[in-house]
Amino acid sequence: MTARVAGRGALAVFLVFALGYFISYLFRGVNIGFGPPLQAELGLSSRDLGLLTGVYFLAFSAVQIPAGILIDTYGPRRVNAILMLLAAAGTVVFGASHSIAGLVVGRAMVGIGVAVCLGAAFKALVQVFPLSRLPMLNGLIMAIGGMGGVVVGTPLSALMAHLDWRTVSMLIALPTVLVAVAVWFGGRAGEQLPARRPTLAEQWQGTRDIARDPGFWRLSLFAVLTGGAFYAVQSLWVAPYLRDVRGLAPDAAAGLVSVLGLSMVGGNIVLGLMARKVERLGLGLRGFAGLGMSLFLVVQLLMILPWSLPVPDALLWVAYGVFGSATILSYAVMAERYPVEMLGRVSTTMTLSMFLMIFVCQAGVGAIVDLWPTLPDGRAPAAAHRTAWAVLLGLQLLGAAAYFWPARRQTGPGTTAAR
Repeated sequence: MTARVAGRGALAVFLVFALGYFISYLFRGVNIGFGPPLQAELGLSSRDLGLLTGVYFLAFSAVQIPAGILIDTYGPRRVNAILMLLAAAGTVVFGASHSIAGLVVGRAMVGIGVAVCLGAAFKALVQVFPLSRLPMLNGLIMAIGGMGGVVVGTPLSALMAHLDWRTVSMLIALPTVLVAVAVWFGGRAGEQLPARRPTLAEQWQGTRDIARDPGFWRLSLFAVLTGGAFYAVQSLWVAPYLRDVRGLAPDAAAGLVSVLGLSMVGGNIVLGLMARKVERLGLGLRGFAGLGMSLFLVVQLLMILPWSLPVPDALLWVAYGVFGSATILSYAVMAERYPVEMLGRVSTTMTLSMFLMIFVCQAGVGAIVDLWPTLPDGRAPAAAHRTAWAVLLGLQLLGAAAYFWPARRQTGPGTTAAR
């Protein structure tokens, strides 16, 4: 039986893990601001920049399975706090590096260090709050984290007008350490550890059961593909798209990056609050999540059309952020399917898949854009970006087909009942 914690203890758990995810999100998108000076100083190509930024997601993904086992064994508080110290060290290494190899090492350390911020938050919340509140709370966690996406827009651009990218990278280490300490001491309420600590083999078997469950992939594949495309764009390719396709100046592009981040924050909150209300009207949580992700596909299609639409760019990016955030609802869907003792591994397995897809999408967009020769003014042709986005959209349509394809209802491994 899951314990419930009221008052200040529950609020403290929510806040410290939300701050951890904010730091994770800040690291995720910081290369939007670092990209131009990195390319100028080290002569990186679009492919190099996509690969360098994607290393974060690759390292992040590589530790998801063992991290899920650690969370279910030692608790989200301990694992999250300790790994965040590695992220602090990684951003110092990144800022001190003068070669692509050093940058890759630092970026990989950061990716590993914040790898459990999301999965640990979900596991901690389910220990102190009832399941009925999870869509709203998960949305709020994502909203607070998403403010990191806002910070890497106009605020980061303004800061880098006074400080170079190396200094900014090293300065981020301080709040990372402070949040790690806050998680260690503030996330104790409601903490549940197994009465008998499972063996590594037992924990690994549970992870294998999740990965072999067809129902897990039917529920997660659409979110994995849409999340991979959304975060690949938001954390790197949105600024080049705005510059090369829309012809915006750097300041205007930075402003729309912040608009995108704010709209994602709003989307997480609004969709989380609407989830249970819509369910009472007859549309289940799974259906509502599918609807939100489907609308995200429509917005992407509108963006890659080769003619101008009679709507402001800002409105399209608001819709992109709102509906791109619908992937978070899939974590609450999983919490209905699996028991609490498996949710650390469930969430990290899903996050592993999504972040591998982010890496593939980031590197893939860079590779596709580089297939076109650069224009005399240094921009990539608009057709290059539109082609890359069309490929991403095609992949997401495959996920939508799997999500909505009729299938016999099944229970997941270890579930008590399918609800």
